[in-house]
Amino acid sequence: MINQILGKKVGMTQIFKEDGTRVPVTVIEAPPSVLVQKKTVETDGYNAVQLGFVKGKKDRFSRPIVGHFQKHGVDEPTKVLKEVRLESFEGLEDLKEVGVEIFAAGDKVDITGVTKGRGFAGVFKRYRIGGAPATRGTHENFRHIGSLGGGRSSATRVWPGRRLPGHMGCDNRTILGLEVVGVDKEAGCLMIKGAVPGANGGILRVRKTNRGNRS
Repeated sequence: MINQILGKKVGMTQIFKEDGTRVPVTVIEAPPSVLVQKKTVETDGYNAVQLGFVKGKKDRFSRPIVGHFQKHGVDEPTKVLKEVRLESFEGLEDLKEVGVEIFAAGDKVDITGVTKGRGFAGVFKRYRIGGAPATRGTHENFRHIGSLGGGRSSATRVWPGRRLPGHMGCDNRTILGLEVVGVDKEAGCLMIKGAVPGANGGILRVRKTNRGNRS
């Protein structure tokens, strides 16, 4: 059985429990994902299905992409394709779409997304390095990285793994053991306790898990 779907991050809000407790939640828009292709051990060496998300117009796709969808009986191509590994295809013989109905309030999920891109960042922002003292004769080096580990030998060099300025963000990240607070089947939305990776509008992969709640 498929244990995950694709969704789009809408943003954060809050809900209140009966006892007045405020719970911060992330709203994920998750209309049904289309089952595009089934991969089997006989043909591909493993069992998996392709999930399609965010339908688009045919004239916006290349002919090979449209042909791929038509070959597997899908009339409308999708902008996002993700593969889900499976142990077996039991119960999927006639399934065409999968949506939020596979989740229920109280379920634990792992959510994967792409973090916000921060561009080129220094070590203060990228690694939260404390920096140099602001007194005692420090000159123009308050936010600098400091010594790179130089020495007097001919083998002196900067070792791999050194924390340096560079590109920050746009990384795949997974938050484990988040709790599903609410499921709206009619609207195709999930409410997840806490924050999830990425900016509003980003594509997320929501997967059931047996892990305990992070909180």
